[in-house]
Amino acid sequence: MPAFQYTIKDAKGQRTEGVIKATTMDEAVDKLSREGSTIITIKSASEGAFKGNLSLFDKLMLAFYKWKTGVSLKTIVFFTRQLSTMISAGLTIEKSIQDLEKEEKNKKFRRVLHKLSDDIKKGFSLSESMEQHPGVFQPLFVSLVKAGEISGTLHTILSQLADYYEKMEDTRTKVGSALAYPVFIIVFLILVGWGMFVFLIPMFAKVYANFNADLPTPTLIAIAISDWIRGNVLLAVAATIATVIGFFVIGLTDKGRYVFDKILLKIPVVGSLMTNSIMSKFARTFSILMTAGVPIMEVLELSENVVQNAVVEAAIRRSRIMVKEGYSVAGAFRKTGAFPSTLLQLTATGEETGDMDKLLSKAADFYEKLVDSVIERLTSLIEPFLIIIMAVVVGSLVIVVYLPVFDLGQAMSQGLK
Repeated sequence: MPAFQYTIKDAKGQRTEGVIKATTMDEAVDKLSREGSTIITIKSASEGAFKGNLSLFDKLMLAFYKWKTGVSLKTIVFFTRQLSTMISAGLTIEKSIQDLEKEEKNKKFRRVLHKLSDDIKKGFSLSESMEQHPGVFQPLFVSLVKAGEISGTLHTILSQLADYYEKMEDTRTKVGSALAYPVFIIVFLILVGWGMFVFLIPMFAKVYANFNADLPTPTLIAIAISDWIRGNVLLAVAATIATVIGFFVIGLTDKGRYVFDKILLKIPVVGSLMTNSIMSKFARTFSILMTAGVPIMEVLELSENVVQNAVVEAAIRRSRIMVKEGYSVAGAFRKTGAFPSTLLQLTATGEETGDMDKLLSKAADFYEKLVDSVIERLTSLIEPFLIIIMAVVVGSLVIVVYLPVFDLGQAMSQGLK
């Protein structure tokens, strides 16, 4: 007989999670209702927590689909906020989406809203309609909308989602701002190096060739590199593109992505920044899902999907198995060794007091402040550090090019003999 995983509130308002056997979901709902329970969520126990892994081809197709259909997070935040306001004002979901479609300027998202409206007319729920657009609505978004539909608090859930995504966007913007300057300097150095090897060094090589002088070894190496680059421009460009594509494909594999993310977390300063950002996102996600009454196994699964780091995802996956075997959430987190002590302490306290959602929300605030602190330190230290690196690289290239000039008299005398 099929089993259904449920979350209910009893007559005393206590939340309970469990599994019930029934022939159909309607029968399971009837059984729980007869007991006087208020159903928050109910779903097939075979769904959710332990789905099969996608193949590499499927991941490539999904990445392409998300790139093709995806919209900016700001667009999603605005839509969520507006939809919450319109529903709380008494408009139907169908009418609200139709009105938002008329005002939407983004062509991609307008098509998505049109499809949502059509699906709702056909009798699909909002969450079922959103599931058809994985490039736009993340699993977390769909699950919370589904929880809001079941509990009758959709407008509240949407408002919380808007707050959540605003904070995620703010954190991502801060991290992006901190990393933008180093990326700019690296790109600038690559362009400067390319310009020197393609244009500057060949000019000096012709001048030195006229003197028929013995050149220093560093200069000879630079000229050889310049000759190779100029003679293999297409090969160099093709090799660069192939390398980028190769890293992208490797990053889609489980092992490759795990190695990349592990290296990223171990980079000084940057690793700390990424860790705090991940923990902030994880704690915020966990908190909002718990507040919405989502079952703990599904909370762990959805949290795994949003952290976007293979190392932490693997830790959450191990935790999910341990929780299923009877461990406490904090105990399972501690066993993985991937979570910082502050998060573990707040999680353990939350389990003991029954306020895990509130304490994890405080943990998210704590890690957001740490992200701000790291970014401030990073921006103050990285600028002079990168200027020094740029000076060393560019200065070394200039010295290598002008090295024969420092001994120009000797070169000229050798050329006249």
